[in-house]
Amino acid sequence: MPWLICFVDAETKEALDSLPIDLRANFQRIVELIQEHGLERVREPYLKHLEGPLWEMRLKGKSGIARAVYITASGKRIIIVHVFTKKTQKTPRKDILQSLKKAKELL
Repeated sequence: MPWLICFVDAETKEALDSLPIDLRANFQRIVELIQEHGLERVREPYLKHLEGPLWEMRLKGKSGIARAVYITASGKRIIIVHVFTKKTQKTPRKDILQSLKKAKELL
């Protein structure tokens, strides 16, 4: 059974859809890697643990850097809880807290 990628809400999906085309293509490439090889085999530079149940898909392209923060759920599901453009070296604390809040509603 392949991994299923879904979004916590329409707002999160819209945030991904509003990213530049190269970042969306990078997101699609990471999703394909996960579905091809399994989540447990895909690591950095594509995925990285953030905090608690949160992990991030690391999107990088000519137009910049973005992150898709996700949690895993039963039934081989990846739930994207937050998407944002990254402007600093370190992931902003407010984005982590926002992601944790959405994740806690699901867990």
